[in-house]
Amino acid sequence: MKVLLVEDEPNVASLINRGLTEAGYGITVAPDGKMGLTLASQYEFDVIILDIMLPGISGMEVCKRLREDQVHTPILFLTALGTTENIVAGLDAGGDDYLVKPFKFAELEARIKSLTRRKHLAVQESNVLQVADLTLDMGAKSVTRNGNFIALTSTEFRLLEYFMRNRNRVLSRIEILEHVWSIDFNMGTNVVDVYVNYLRKKIDKESDHKLIHTVIGMGYMMKA
Repeated sequence: MKVLLVEDEPNVASLINRGLTEAGYGITVAPDGKMGLTLASQYEFDVIILDIMLPGISGMEVCKRLREDQVHTPILFLTALGTTENIVAGLDAGGDDYLVKPFKFAELEARIKSLTRRKHLAVQESNVLQVADLTLDMGAKSVTRNGNFIALTSTEFRLLEYFMRNRNRVLSRIEILEHVWSIDFNMGTNVVDVYVNYLRKKIDKESDHKLIHTVIGMGYMMKA
């Protein structure tokens, strides 16, 4: 498995490089955002580990540019910025997961495995999902409702996919965190509610027939 690590702190980069190399990963290290963007654009990796506070081009900007260029490699943000606002900003930029420093190496490796597993499952599962007049096409990475295209961020897309694959089932916030982000945030965070509201504004706002429902005290459900 090939991993691109974009990290400007030598001690952190050395620790991760050594640990992942010993675990059998092939590691390429970039010390700044510009080099990270170049490597990620020109070569194929299984996972990108990306710091946010980088010299030159920030990790957020690197992620946005990669997604704009249709580079869909899973991106794990590794950063000291750990507020809900930081997390939402990173996921909105196109990140797939978010790990806050200081971290345990075992957790970092678990996140990497989870991202690659999710990528492989997405390839194997059904490519087109349908709930009422809402359609999600995994291959084209597109969403339409009643024939109208809906633009989603990568995180909103994954959340919608999880809802659609679990239609008519109540999903708790913990389940959503584990399956959409594969992470264990402090349960006090409202990141799930933030993203559910984002989705509602995009897929339900213009329709009289609401698809995403709140089940008070339990979580959320998508039903036709």
